[in-house]
Amino acid sequence: MNRLSRTLIARWAQLGPRFLPFADAATPDLPLSRLLRLSLFQVSVGMALTLLVGTLNRVMIVELKVPATLVAVMVALPVLYAPFRALIGYRSDTHRSALGWRRVPFIWMGSMLQFGGLAVMPFALLVLGGGGNASQWPVWVGWAGAGLSFLLVGAGLHTVQTAGLALATDLAPVESQPKVVGLMYVMLLMGTIASALVFGAFLHDFSPGRLVQVIQAAAVTTLVLNSLALWKQETRHPGGRHAPPREQADFRHAWATYIEGDGTRRRLLAIGLGTMAFGMQDVLLEPYGGQVLGMGVGATTWLTATLAGGGLAGFALASSILSRGADPARLALTGAWLGIPAFAAVMLAATAQSVGLFACGVLVIGFAAGMFGHGTLTVTMNRAPKEQTGLALGAWGAVQATAAGVAVALGGLLRDVVSAMAAQGWFGAALSAPATGYAFVYAVEIALLAVTIFAMSGLVGDTRRLSMGPQGAHLPAGPDRS
Repeated sequence: MNRLSRTLIARWAQLGPRFLPFADAATPDLPLSRLLRLSLFQVSVGMALTLLVGTLNRVMIVELKVPATLVAVMVALPVLYAPFRALIGYRSDTHRSALGWRRVPFIWMGSMLQFGGLAVMPFALLVLGGGGNASQWPVWVGWAGAGLSFLLVGAGLHTVQTAGLALATDLAPVESQPKVVGLMYVMLLMGTIASALVFGAFLHDFSPGRLVQVIQAAAVTTLVLNSLALWKQETRHPGGRHAPPREQADFRHAWATYIEGDGTRRRLLAIGLGTMAFGMQDVLLEPYGGQVLGMGVGATTWLTATLAGGGLAGFALASSILSRGADPARLALTGAWLGIPAFAAVMLAATAQSVGLFACGVLVIGFAAGMFGHGTLTVTMNRAPKEQTGLALGAWGAVQATAAGVAVALGGLLRDVVSAMAAQGWFGAALSAPATGYAFVYAVEIALLAVTIFAMSGLVGDTRRLSMGPQGAHLPAGPDRS
């Protein structure tokens, strides 16, 4: 690193113990400066998510007049890669490269996929918008190019995040692993907030050329951040691929062993339900502000920062509560309960035409989702079998990402269908406004939260059966009670 980079990391590390949740995860062997530098890969992931789920979906729907269903499908394309997160985690557990690394090759490959997708994206969007010379191309070329770019970015961020979290867990002592992974997710939220603020500032006066510049800058920033994050993090094992192979079960056997663990099926089901409940509004958040409340591009991009800020506050409070020995499943259940009035406030904002009420609802949604995510993450980490950290994190990420992708696609589809029905007078003149389609989606999310609460109620107290051996090693869990 150059002198400027070292100075920034040092200043960042000085702020950590005072202001960052999970800053106490640092140890003499893993100082906070090194831990924060590793967390830069989460900043790049947060930046990509802000583009995909926040800024670009609003631009395509409102400015480029692309149907919300098509946009939702594009944003949900990364879900095609999400189920492979468990396989990625398992492969990074067992992989040995020629240089003796396990996690680094996967993180670097994911970084290149992210960069490639962002490099293609602005040109695809120009064709999709039909402006200038781009209008000479068939419409399907823009759709295909945009879909490819979204898929590449999604595949890259899934790979980077899975292998990166596993590397962070490898570097930390067993007793600090949940805190380290928690810090990684705090950095994801902070990356989302920072990028949303930057994108909002640069896109305040929107133009297609400015959008291209923003996406190209994001591509370069992704490569720089991930390169800094990887620098001298993973220890090389002499011999690399030529070293004597260890006894390893194949993926099917490893997965079967993990999924039959104590309560694993029930936990993964609850994670999927809760993620869908909080995730259907992701693709509709900024379009809702633009179409229903008349907010501009810059203002609606700030909504993504508000949502992430609420999530950061939820993570911080959850960290404080869990450090006192609270049940993480009960904490996740509390987050699900808080989501219900938050979505109700967002629905009422359309009737009251209140941007303030909408922003408050978005903030509480983020807060509730942060508590739910932290609770389920802690349960997963506490239950991760020894030598299967990557697989456990991959399974958690696969279920969460798959549920989020399905929720995003379903949210866009329901919004379009219900809005079209309302416009044709199916629900009467009073409900013919554009807000009807959005309100229906939010009502579905409230119903999903109710189902999530039912599923989570059966998990409360289960994590207390976990026992720890010497040096915090996990002892074999009891029979599956799911």
